[in-house]
Amino acid sequence: MLVLGIESSCDETGIALYSTDAGGALLAHALHSQVCMHADYGGVVPELASRDHVRRMVPLLRQVLADSGCTLAELDAVAYTQGPGLAGALLVGAAFAEALATALGVPTVPVHHLEGHLLSPLLSSRPPSFPFVALLVSGGHSQLMHVTGVGRYELMGETLDDAAGEAFDKTAKLLGLGYPGGAALAALADSGRPGVVKLPRPMLNSGDLDFSFSGLKTAVVTKVREMTAISDEQRADIACGFQDAIVEVLVSKALRAVKVSGLQQLVVAGGVGANRALRRQLDAQAARERVAVFYPELEFCTDNGAMIALAGALRLQAGVSSKPAGAFAVRPRWPLTGA
Repeated sequence: MLVLGIESSCDETGIALYSTDAGGALLAHALHSQVCMHADYGGVVPELASRDHVRRMVPLLRQVLADSGCTLAELDAVAYTQGPGLAGALLVGAAFAEALATALGVPTVPVHHLEGHLLSPLLSSRPPSFPFVALLVSGGHSQLMHVTGVGRYELMGETLDDAAGEAFDKTAKLLGLGYPGGAALAALADSGRPGVVKLPRPMLNSGDLDFSFSGLKTAVVTKVREMTAISDEQRADIACGFQDAIVEVLVSKALRAVKVSGLQQLVVAGGVGANRALRRQLDAQAARERVAVFYPELEFCTDNGAMIALAGALRLQAGVSSKPAGAFAVRPRWPLTGA
């Protein structure tokens, strides 16, 4: 099968082509990020995001077809992100996918955005096998999932307030860093002095697998208010202390989830999964506990069409879900366990 994947849940437009032949292969993918456009506003402007998706769909599709050497007539299905995400942005991708599939007479596969992230390590040269525990960490989600197969996901724990990526972005704003803040804060933390700024580890010893990062953000606010003027060195120390706190909690909870599950494989996916400090500490501790850790390639940590094409292809192979092209709806709020 040849499956086209379309991602438009927020501020990245992604299109990719995935083939299930010869064990599966990503034939081509293209991505346009709206970061520069939204930077002037300090965050994503939903209406601008939707309009930009409209402009990018056809050029990106043409690029992917040219790079892969395939034609529209060869497509067997069109997968797209149905949710969660910004309603207007989702509608652009869904409408484009359904219209294209209708014209070609092929089925569509609505895909959960987080399922795409969860399965994205399967695109790497060293993919995991089912079953495994997944740590999904992004700007909007921090969850631990027990994964036994495509479409078979059991929630083990989740954030009770701010997600890890959201906490990164909000703390970056407090420190006067630019947009997107998470990456800027992580870069600044590399120049900070470990242990100089002490911050709490929320719910580290709660006895469950849930997270809470809102209080950590509040602790940073308190630290900043205690200082009459913040030097560049102090700002870096705060960033370092904040990152260390989040990483310690994520690593501890993720490895605890693996132990509870009785498995020996952990998948880490989502934008925060690209954080170098998280990868270093998790790899080191997982090696001591003989747990195998799998990550997507760095280019697939952020939102992208490749993960949607893959998820759509795997759903078709597993017979989980597809539908005739035509009527559709998007799901801005959608739990992964209901996908």
